[in-house]
Amino acid sequence: MRPALPYGDALRDRLGPVRGARKLASSPRSRVWRVELVAHGGRSAVVKQAVGDDDPEGRYRRETAALRAAAASGVVPELLATDPERRVLVLEHLDHATPAPDWIVGYAESLARLHTSPVDPALLPRLLGPGPQDAEAFVALGGRLGVPAGPDVRTQLAALVQRLAEAPGSALLHGDPCPGNDLHTPDGVRFVDFEQASVGSGATELAYLRIGFPTCWCVTAPAPALVARAEAAYRRIAPLEGDLTDACAGWLILGDALVPRARRTGGGEHLERLPARDWTWGTAGARQRLAHRLGVVADLAGGAADLRALGGYCAALRAAVVARWPRTTRPVPAHRPAG
Repeated sequence: MRPALPYGDALRDRLGPVRGARKLASSPRSRVWRVELVAHGGRSAVVKQAVGDDDPEGRYRRETAALRAAAASGVVPELLATDPERRVLVLEHLDHATPAPDWIVGYAESLARLHTSPVDPALLPRLLGPGPQDAEAFVALGGRLGVPAGPDVRTQLAALVQRLAEAPGSALLHGDPCPGNDLHTPDGVRFVDFEQASVGSGATELAYLRIGFPTCWCVTAPAPALVARAEAAYRRIAPLEGDLTDACAGWLILGDALVPRARRTGGGEHLERLPARDWTWGTAGARQRLAHRLGVVADLAGGAADLRALGGYCAALRAAVVARWPRTTRPVPAHRPAG
């Protein structure tokens, strides 16, 4: 039986009746419908309800707070009404067009505008980066693949984890700014699905362009010249909070960035099981993702004094990974799938 549209008196009093409700595809964490607002000339809107066992109340509060904080930025849909009792949002419906070949430039501009939205830090949690257990799992993976980490690598990893935990930053972070959560409209890129919104360093999300959209099914590696254009576009709008090399290294050692959200555990288990088995998520396999991220961090960290040993280690580990699994560590796609 299909769930009933959660459009009760609180929303009807605010927006009037709706018609033509059509259920849309969504994650198990939400139910989403497209409707027409009768009292507003049949204007299309989206009704979204947070559901599931994974703290639906918290996800509803985070999304509501983020949408309100970013309302003036022009990079989110308008929040038309809410029903806190049922954890329901009614949002402006936005049409999505096929992204242009250089879509990451407009994406980076909208990301910068999102990050500079004024937000009350009391309304959103602070972003949590990798912990010591992630660094230990990363080192253990290298050991099992015949690339032991020396004391300099371990020291630099510990310092990295500490820096990321203490990194300053007041950016409004989307939490999952991936293809599918970006809508390409005539007025620019708009972001949706803020259930994981937080506050932290903007570098954490700008790093997605280099490290390959680590929380997403859609891993891509755009051409370096295009990435440079996108990063420059971001910096023209917002000062960069945090360090991109640190941010990329943080995503590399985070085992949870190898699996969909429903399978994340908060530990290093996914790195630990990688030698025994591979798995596919979206456009890339786990070993393929790892090889890509190792290459990115090897290139970036080699020029950073406080990460030089880690950079060399990543280069050696990538060589071992590619030699061991040549058929499953091919380069990740350069372009996002059509649609």
